[in-house]
Order: sequence, then structure tokens, then C-alpha cells
Amino acid sequence: MFEALARDLRAGTPADLNRAARRAFVAAFLLLALPGLPLGGLYLLTRPAPLPAGWVAALALLAAVLAAAALSLARLAARDPKGPPAGAALTAAFQSGTAPAVPFLLGCACLHQPAAFLALWLVSALAFLAAWMSLPALLRAASERSR
Repeated sequence: MFEALARDLRAGTPADLNRAARRAFVAAFLLLALPGLPLGGLYLLTRPAPLPAGWVAALALLAAVLAAAALSLARLAARDPKGPPAGAALTAAFQSGTAPAVPFLLGCACLHQPAAFLALWLVSALAFLAAWMSLPALLRAASERSR
């Protein structure tokens, strides 16, 4: 995966840069989110007390706010004037991967309560979709920042 990402970055065309950004986004998400599954499974073995519905809603709202903050920081990274535009685009794509990863990890901590982990993973899926759809705008912002 990283070899293909490096190849796309070296090619430098807009389509290749878009593919590289998507690969970087998916890699960042996987690197952050996948460790949550075994850790959530281990936490499940401790049989934690279920959260009240109000706390589940508050946790889902917190996850959505954190995902939005991560996307906002990714937009700022895309506009960073330091370094080459491809580097700013790649940094923004990696940072976008945190947006869905945070709610996913919170959902892993709630594997013992189906409603909670489903709500959090729904927030994660929506954040993933929002980040995926915003990658072209991040690439444009990175390429236009030097103008």
C-alpha cells in the first residue's frame, strides 16, 4: 500500500495525487482504528456496566465534534504554506484519517453495549464518508495555497 502511495506521489499528476491522498487517508484510518478491536474485546471481558442512554447520546455527540475538529485541522494542514503542495495534501489526507478513527475507537470501547457501539460506528461511518468526499477539496486547497 505504501509503495503504491509513493509511486503515485512521484508521478505527480492530479489523478495520481488524488489516489495517493485516498491511500494515505485509508492507511491513517486503519493504523489508528484497527488496534481498537482487540482492545475493545479485552475490555468486553471485564463486563463493564452499561451506559445510560443520555451518556450514549453525549458520547456520540462528542465523537461527532471530535471528528469535525479533525476535519477542520486537516483543512488547515492543506493550507499550510510550508513545503511543497503535495506534502501539504498528503499531511491533510493523513490527518483526515483521524476523523472517523476517533468515533470508531470510542465504539470499540463500547462493544459491551450494542446501541452505543452502533451509534458510535455510525458516526464513524459518516465521518469516513465526509472525509473521503472532502479529499478533492483538500487537494485543491493544497495546490492553490501557493498562488
